[in-house]
Amino acid sequence: MTTGVRRRMGVEERRQQLIGVALELFSRRSPDEVSIDEIAAAAGISRPLVYHYFPGKLSLYEAALQRASDDLAGRFVVPEEGALGSRLLRVMRRFFDFVDDHGPGFAALMRGGPAVGSSTTNALVDGVRQAAYVQILSHMKVENPPARLELVIRSWISLVESTALIWLDGRRIPRAELERQLVHDFGALAAVSAAYDEELSELLREALKSEPGDGPFSDLVVRLIALASPPAS
Repeated sequence: MTTGVRRRMGVEERRQQLIGVALELFSRRSPDEVSIDEIAAAAGISRPLVYHYFPGKLSLYEAALQRASDDLAGRFVVPEEGALGSRLLRVMRRFFDFVDDHGPGFAALMRGGPAVGSSTTNALVDGVRQAAYVQILSHMKVENPPARLELVIRSWISLVESTALIWLDGRRIPRAELERQLVHDFGALAAVSAAYDEELSELLREALKSEPGDGPFSDLVVRLIALASPPAS
């Protein structure tokens, strides 16, 4: 008969375990409500040992946010195949998968949480936004965007963030509808700006060439036409 022997973790392995445990707890409750004692208990180690790997809760919190921000930034990366509207819809589904699974952690990342005002946290959030911006340009096959396109994309990313935060408070709109609406929001913002900018207008025409009749942007056009049509008497 053999008895199990607990394997001793290396320093980096233990750090990664603690980050994972903290993220799991932060996904269910606000980081403000999670104590070092809870993290230690969930990891199966003592409180002093947590401090051996992280000097304090803030440093552990920032390490957890780093991992979360890397994950969130990766949600904007989808295969560059299919029409733009379909790609953006896949991006929104992946984004809201994260929001759904890590609600309190997502809110903490976007709002700062215990590290509000921290240069580290601000840099992480800015990094997610920049990664999202670069990916959207890639989906549009644009390397040197005109000023109005940059404005559209960055404004839309902010809209997605704020919409997700509001949605988390009660989830009063069906998630699938909200994902599609946000893709429509991108199309509407781009269309309005294109009306003022010929270069953006050409880029948008090129991006929409492959849009199928049942795609998100075609659906948006149908909805707008119906909205502008007089009601049947």
